[in-house]
Amino acid sequence: MQQEVLIIGFVWPEPNSSGAGTRMMQLIELFQEQNWNITFASAAADSEFMFDVTSIGVKKVPIAINDSSFDTFIQELNPSIVLFDRFIVEEQFGWRVAENCPNALRILDTIDLHTLRLARQKASKENKEFQPSDLYSETAKREIASILRCDVSLLISEIEIEILQNHFKIDAKILYYLPFLVDSIDEKTIENLPKFHERKDFIFIGNFLHEPNWNAVQYLKETLWPLIKKELPEASLLIYGAYPSQKVWQLHKPEDRFLILGRAHNAATEVKKARVVLAPVRFGAGAKGKLIEAMQSGTPSITTTVGAESMHGTLPWNGIITDGEQEIAKGAVQLYQDEILWQKAQQNGIEIINQRYSKSLFGNGFISHILSIQENIEQHRMDNFMGSILLHHTLSSTKYMSRWIEEKNKTK
Repeated sequence: MQQEVLIIGFVWPEPNSSGAGTRMMQLIELFQEQNWNITFASAAADSEFMFDVTSIGVKKVPIAINDSSFDTFIQELNPSIVLFDRFIVEEQFGWRVAENCPNALRILDTIDLHTLRLARQKASKENKEFQPSDLYSETAKREIASILRCDVSLLISEIEIEILQNHFKIDAKILYYLPFLVDSIDEKTIENLPKFHERKDFIFIGNFLHEPNWNAVQYLKETLWPLIKKELPEASLLIYGAYPSQKVWQLHKPEDRFLILGRAHNAATEVKKARVVLAPVRFGAGAKGKLIEAMQSGTPSITTTVGAESMHGTLPWNGIITDGEQEIAKGAVQLYQDEILWQKAQQNGIEIINQRYSKSLFGNGFISHILSIQENIEQHRMDNFMGSILLHHTLSSTKYMSRWIEEKNKTK
């Protein structure tokens, strides 16, 4: 069956800037492998670093928030599948999709569970231990409502599915685990990876617009790097990331071998040169693209419990997982110096990629799942009656608020 897929993006995809951009390109590739027509629409402004989706045969359409021109656009496109990139996008356009194309399958890609990430962030800022009761926030009300309104929501972390089912009582039928989708690592690829003695230095990569990344860099600068540098005075820490602000650049201290290098032209190339990835993530959610990239590059990593959460199942980690600052520093030094430990960690990472992120293990199953829901869409929606109620009231409230904003804008 030929499908017309509409993806509504929070931003235009930037796979070289963030894990979210990489994830989006993986979904586009998966849909294209089915020979489905894809249109990517967004209300975001063009950016210097966005990927040109038209270069791979995807139609690019700018749209506007609180503007009925979207209604005309989607009626003419008449998609059979609509994918919302984050719950904020579903809030803005979901009701219009439901009203104008009621038979279209509505998919929400959560990217990460914002409810969990922001609750952990708040607890960290308040210097208190995160508690499950912290989950019940205004963000949770919005995000859970969005999940309920959609036919299926994609989660990149199994822990997040457990939270949605156990704490928010979300029916498993509308949740689907879909991790990062990457190519398996074969023997030839392994042979071509730089060896232990061909690598040097530590590396951190992360989009600075993402608060967990900025927090991790501050933690490295203020606490961890002085401890590591004391033991390894010849090593440097290379900090790469998109959208560094002035406060980020101010941390650049060549005399301390703490180097802020901004956007990496090719992140994978830089990670392959490094001996160890440092990722002391103190709060966050979802799967960490930087740690997937480390494994693909054959670079062991040291990270926290939150950093590695739901990423490796029962498999041994690609390095060391620990949370105390002394333990992180000690582990980083050990991983940097011990070639046997380093090689074992590298092999662990390759196993994690091949067993938990290989596109061949998950891609076809996901496509079959959404086709199955399409075939039984009426029953599927009846089984999610709470979602129908929320959609009904959203149409009643959000619709008229949006119409009011649109009329108000006309008078300006």
